Amino acid sequence: TQRIRQSLDLQTIFKTSVEEVRQFLHADRVGIFKFYPESNFDDGEIVSESVVDGYPSAIAIRIHDHTFGENYANLYSKGRYYVVDDIYNNGDQKCHVDILALFQVRANIVMPLLCGDDLWGLLCIHQCASTRHWLQTEIDFSQKITNQLAIAIQQASLFDQLQRELAERQQTEAKLTESNQKLAISNQELVRATRLKDEFLANMSHELRTPLNAILGMTEAVLDEIFGPINEQQRKSLQTVERSGSHLLELINDILDVAKIESGQIELDCTAISVSHLCQSSLAFIKQQALKKRIQLEISQLPINIPDLFADERRIRQVLINLLNNAVKFTPEGGQITLEVSQISQTLKSGDLEPQHFLRIAVIDTGIGIAAENIPKLFQPFIQIDSALNRQYTGTGLGLSLVKRLVELHGGNVELTSELGVGSCFAIELPALAMCYTQETVTISSDPQPIHTQIKDAPLVLLAEDNQANILTISSYLEAKGYRIILAKDGLEAIAVAKLHHPDLILMDIQMPKMDGLESIKNIRLEPQLTKVPIIALTALAMTGDRDKCLEAGANDYLAKPIRLRALAQLIQGFLSS
Repeated sequence: TQRIRQSLDLQTIFKTSVEEVRQFLHADRVGIFKFYPESNFDDGEIVSESVVDGYPSAIAIRIHDHTFGENYANLYSKGRYYVVDDIYNNGDQKCHVDILALFQVRANIVMPLLCGDDLWGLLCIHQCASTRHWLQTEIDFSQKITNQLAIAIQQASLFDQLQRELAERQQTEAKLTESNQKLAISNQELVRATRLKDEFLANMSHELRTPLNAILGMTEAVLDEIFGPINEQQRKSLQTVERSGSHLLELINDILDVAKIESGQIELDCTAISVSHLCQSSLAFIKQQALKKRIQLEISQLPINIPDLFADERRIRQVLINLLNNAVKFTPEGGQITLEVSQISQTLKSGDLEPQHFLRIAVIDTGIGIAAENIPKLFQPFIQIDSALNRQYTGTGLGLSLVKRLVELHGGNVELTSELGVGSCFAIELPALAMCYTQETVTISSDPQPIHTQIKDAPLVLLAEDNQANILTISSYLEAKGYRIILAKDGLEAIAVAKLHHPDLILMDIQMPKMDGLESIKNIRLEPQLTKVPIIALTALAMTGDRDKCLEAGANDYLAKPIRLRALAQLIQGFLSS
């Protein structure tokens, strides 16, 4: 999986895959078969192959099988695979058996390579020397590798299309020097190409994120030993998969967010945001990274009567996490990072009678610093200032461009001061709510706990969740929406808290220590005063049947992680208003 993800060249990916799969399964031949477009799945060829000496190669030979399109293609298009222990005793049509016999195949596994809903080709595993009974573990392994190959094909296709668009854009720019008339025409073409690129990238969100969410969700489940115990070597391998998948998801999200901003597809959901909650939930994401590098985190005390921000909480948290991640990445071991919050007022126009209130959040580090001549380049998309740094610090070069655009969408601005070899200070200034004050000084802890809303008549929501990052994210969002939040860290505590406080609604994580969410829901439903309290189950597992299990246990609805907070808030509002 690591080697597949290290390349966008399909031939390199295919060559690696067929060779390692053949050796791992001790098969006689492993090949990747690609259908010819417009052939109705009757024609194609093996585009990559690994075969044991002594058996004929099937590489680049046109293979025609008119029975395939009629009898098999529809099943493969639905994700069905084909496993045969003996081709001569399986009831296949003679023409299909004859084609397999040409290549001395006696037993085989055929897995569909699906790109979205389209059948691109097949992964074919052949046993030629004799018949073979395929084990379920071998079939499962083959299916997982096929899923990785399908993702690689989609990513390579996206990369090729982007390369073609970039090449077209370069050709268009070259024509700008020919004449003023051609300049106007070329500019129109450039605008169109840019718009098409942005629309294409924005529309790829589902296709790219869906398989990655499945990879990360299943990896998390196996690491949590949901399906049984794993040994230490397996744990390390799965952690590598998880890190690689998370990194790839971050890069994809950055690219898609920039594309959506450029094409005007991002809509802000602005509400009043507690600065302390924002800082706490953002710091939770970098704490472990900082500890690994022995970086000291110094967090300033919030000033008295600090106003709330008026912003899209998810987007501004994304901005702050990006700046904090960069600070950790570019600060050497043993360094220091400081998070500092202050209030400023400024008159935007000469005719304004009242000054505008802003909050300034600064991330100050003792990192490698930036030369003055390179500072203007930092906020340009797809640009990193030093090729040597590119190799040492991976990324798309989109992070700071995204920070700048998101802050400016809020009517704020970004400031940077830096000295090479000394450190940097990235600061964002955002509009504040002048009349929305807290009544106390809050110290931000490096091990934060939520600060709960004190409006007595607001709906009370019990959040049963054991993950600190999820607690901070969900509770801060719902509190900004006007709900009171009480917490439980496991299933047993959830039962006790529900009995004591009688919440208006319960959010129940399913995977929790001591007692899981399903058992907790069943026990809560046994209490007469809690039988009609709406319960929404939250789980990182989105397997077939999970929703039914939650509803059977007594939940009213079910959401799979990663949870969209706006959708969660709408669901809660629907239950409480009905």
